[in-house]
Amino acid sequence: MEPFGLRLHTKMAACSHLCVGIDPHPSILADWGLADTPENLVFFGRSLIDAAQAGGAAAVKPQSALFERHGSGGIGALEKVLAYGAEVDMLTVLDVKRGDIGSTMRGYAEAYLADGSPLAADAVTLSPYLGFGALRPALELAGRTGRGVFVLAFTSNPEGTAIQRAVTASGLGVGESVIRDVAETNAGAAPMGSVGVVIGATVGSLPPKGAQLITQVNGPILAPGLGAQGGQVEDLGRLFGRARDLVLVTSARTIAGAGPDPERVVAAIRHSAANLSFLGI
Repeated sequence: MEPFGLRLHTKMAACSHLCVGIDPHPSILADWGLADTPENLVFFGRSLIDAAQAGGAAAVKPQSALFERHGSGGIGALEKVLAYGAEVDMLTVLDVKRGDIGSTMRGYAEAYLADGSPLAADAVTLSPYLGFGALRPALELAGRTGRGVFVLAFTSNPEGTAIQRAVTASGLGVGESVIRDVAETNAGAAPMGSVGVVIGATVGSLPPKGAQLITQVNGPILAPGLGAQGGQVEDLGRLFGRARDLVLVTSARTIAGAGPDPERVVAAIRHSAANLSFLGI
């Protein structure tokens, strides 16, 4: 399998920089006229994948927690959604935010990044707050299987600032140190590495050192929070500057809210993708 960074770069160049979130909230399912069941989670997920392909999105991002709440039935539904994405050649970024140490981290890596795993995605989100080095089993397995990871740096939730903007003894902020570690991991990769960072579209601005480091990251930048969470397209260029070509922007509720009519969902995706293109992202 070609490295995730290469596959994503090709998709963004050919399609757009938009990632469609697959977040089966009970209220959204109700708006679609669907009961909150594992079977309908599969229908919802497959419908958004079809719309993402038709509308020119580069990837989809299922939110694992909203499947897991159904127990084994929800996990089975997630497996089917991921398998469908692979079947139709749509890149999947599974939002799991896992992060642990030792054999536990290896277990998470094998669950989401190993060939043959029913939960394998093209990329996953990881939390580095037990130490970036603790993620090594996932980084290594992703490298062997051609998959990718997105490491949380500056997230869109306001509570994250207490940790992510705290300054370490070295004088570098915690979130900035994550960007630095990712940049070092991707050094020399072309056209870009497969280890990315998560920087929310709602963070406003990066600290000065973070703004400098982001231009060196040489990997994809996942930017959730566009639309219903308050992220505005016009802010993205200022936030990411010269790194804007690396940005994969996620929108979930705004797009799903156009459903259940498939044509309206596709139109919402095309509109969001066109807005990103207009700003040079």
